[in-house]
Amino acid sequence: MTDHFRYIVVEGPIGVGKTSLAQKLASEFGSELLLERAEENPFLANFYQNPSQYALSAQLHFLLQRAQQVQDFRQADMFQQSYIADFMVDKDRLFAQMTLNNDELALYEQIYTHLTLDAPRPDLVLYLQAPLETLRERILHRGIDYEQQIRDDYLLRLSESYTRFFYNYDDSALLTVNTQSVDLINNADDYQAILEKINNIHSGRHYFNQSSFAL
Repeated sequence: MTDHFRYIVVEGPIGVGKTSLAQKLASEFGSELLLERAEENPFLANFYQNPSQYALSAQLHFLLQRAQQVQDFRQADMFQQSYIADFMVDKDRLFAQMTLNNDELALYEQIYTHLTLDAPRPDLVLYLQAPLETLRERILHRGIDYEQQIRDDYLLRLSESYTRFFYNYDDSALLTVNTQSVDLINNADDYQAILEKINNIHSGRHYFNQSSFAL
């Protein structure tokens, strides 16, 4: 891990490739890997088939899962070990605001406040972006059955929510990555380029796309 980053988060909408990149970076830096574990949510498959009926159940399961992850994280030694995660605790509320009705959101917020989630702040966030067509193609390619039920309008609204969230985000150094024209997993040149970019970041907002390193 770079000397100035002990905790890096890779974030972005479904299908953008955050878990694959987090796994690769964790191996690169010898860091502990923290994964979202969405497959452990028993309500998720039903949510994609019937969002209005299962949104609250799915969201509360994620919220309680986040609370446990935060507790585990607080007990970890941040000075002796570096970490790469494929999720931010903050984004749980982003999904809640997008999927829950007003009454459900009020209940969710009460529980959220009661749990007092206060996760350690990342040193660097990599926000991965891709257009709807690219997300759909990647979701199809990885072949998770319940994800094939995700509607295009949901994916689009999710991407827009992430864009709004990170537009004003300033809690950590932020690297926004356009993944449409780069292959950070299978292309060695693209991967080395983003490693170099990460190593040259210390604070502030930064951008990475094909043209940013082709010059």
